[in-house]
Amino acid sequence: MSLIVKVGKKGKRILKRILKPTEKHYVCYTRRIERVKTDQRICAMTFDDGPMGMPASPDRFGGKTLTDVLLDTMAEYGAKGSFDVVGDTSANYPDQAGKLGSAAWGGIKFDHYPDIYCDDKGGAEHNDRLIRRMLEEGHQITNHSYRHIIFGKKPFVYGAREYLAGLDAAVEDLDRLHQLMKTRYGYTMMLSRPPHYVDKMTDGFTSYDAYDRMEYQYMAASFDGAGWLPSTHTDPEEALQAEVRAMIEPIRNALEKDPDFFCGQIIFQKDGYNMAKRTPVAFALGEQLKVLKEYGYRVVSVGELMEESPFADVGRDDPLFDKLTELVKEHAIVFSDNRLRLEDKMTIGELAMLLSPKKETLERRAAIVRKHKKAGAYDGAMSWCKEQKMIPVSAKAEQMVIALPDRYFEVTSDFTRRGVYAAYRM
Repeated sequence: MSLIVKVGKKGKRILKRILKPTEKHYVCYTRRIERVKTDQRICAMTFDDGPMGMPASPDRFGGKTLTDVLLDTMAEYGAKGSFDVVGDTSANYPDQAGKLGSAAWGGIKFDHYPDIYCDDKGGAEHNDRLIRRMLEEGHQITNHSYRHIIFGKKPFVYGAREYLAGLDAAVEDLDRLHQLMKTRYGYTMMLSRPPHYVDKMTDGFTSYDAYDRMEYQYMAASFDGAGWLPSTHTDPEEALQAEVRAMIEPIRNALEKDPDFFCGQIIFQKDGYNMAKRTPVAFALGEQLKVLKEYGYRVVSVGELMEESPFADVGRDDPLFDKLTELVKEHAIVFSDNRLRLEDKMTIGELAMLLSPKKETLERRAAIVRKHKKAGAYDGAMSWCKEQKMIPVSAKAEQMVIALPDRYFEVTSDFTRRGVYAAYRM
């Protein structure tokens, strides 16, 4: 089954390139953070699906929970991580386990963490001590949703899965975990990763709309730590060792080819079982961190990585960096793939996103989607700007900017994004 998943994922990428060669990105408030621009040897590490209140498998750590093993290892190497936790999956019944080694190993209709019928051993709701340990040791906690139910349909692999009804259901689920962390620990989460990376919802909205409402950024990753896929070896010990090697060797090989390979990257890991109910991460994490340390890397949380630079294509060496980092706190200036594309010409739709207030932009876009089940990325902002007579009523979002409203900008003839942002009066 793991081979089927690998082949399927590769086939999907190829098909996507054929049917949609260039993925369209748009300026928005929520950006998908996969990596950031930096020449410093600093990278981030994330751990999905925990906390895991059961031992590693096989247990060679004296009964310690897997999360404790990971935290012990991180502490040994002075590393910090982003733990992308769930709340509680115990309401995800009736259900039954799928075939071991398949994506449905822990449930056919829903996910169950750390395992089916062991829901009371997983998630933030049941692991107060582990959550407090994460916070006390300086790790970041991010929102992987309360019940870990996918946001929309995912026919390949998860065709039998139940999914949420739409935007309101997704926001309610996210907010449930958000309020748990805020009320119990006084901790405010700022990042989230959707279950199984499913973005599209059946009501026309996406995970980006949900994160706009939550005031989150979308935490993705640029490098797969590989611990979630099981080996095809039939012998359990051989399989475990193959899985451990599959987690360590790609990191070592990448660094041997390019010592700066991981600068600004986010590495994906799992705080839980793989599809064969083993935890190779418990045995491989130390070696991964050891190799990174040998090359002079600091391993940090995604939040700390974003303090180095919040953008994928602009770093601290850019003369506009300080202004852009201030602008992005209140304005939509970055594309959904976290790139600024400063040297390209600005469109009227992008200008509207810069000028329109966030609340108005999102409310107007949501009203359009609820009515038509779809909307252009800039429809909400364009509507407000036209109403305020900042842009002509006949203007189209894809048209290039040829003039700027005087009261917002210094005089400039440079209508690249760099020129417009440089001229903007803050």
